Amino acid sequence: MSTFGSPGPLPSTKPIPPQRGSFPLDHEGECKDAMMSYLGCLKKVKGVNENECRLLAKSYLACRMDRNLMAKDDFKNLGFKEPSQAAESEVGVKGELRW
Repeated sequence: MSTFGSPGPLPSTKPIPPQRGSFPLDHEGECKDAMMSYLGCLKKVKGVNENECRLLAKSYLACRMDRNLMAKDDFKNLGFKEPSQAAESEVGVKGELRW
């Protein structure tokens, strides 16, 4: 058999984990109540990004960070605005698309 045209040996690279998105699962169910509240809110508002659901998402992430189920980080880095910024930027019509 000939290896003519084969790419040759592939370089060996060591895989690196992603910076975000990979974290331990909550096998003990420590944050299950916060998660279920958040998912219930999403179902109630049919997936619309309501402030009530954002607050529940924030509490869920806080629970995960407090129990070392994810790396501690500032909420502004996780997509949550400071209260003063949120009040200023949330002016608009309900259901309006904001870019």
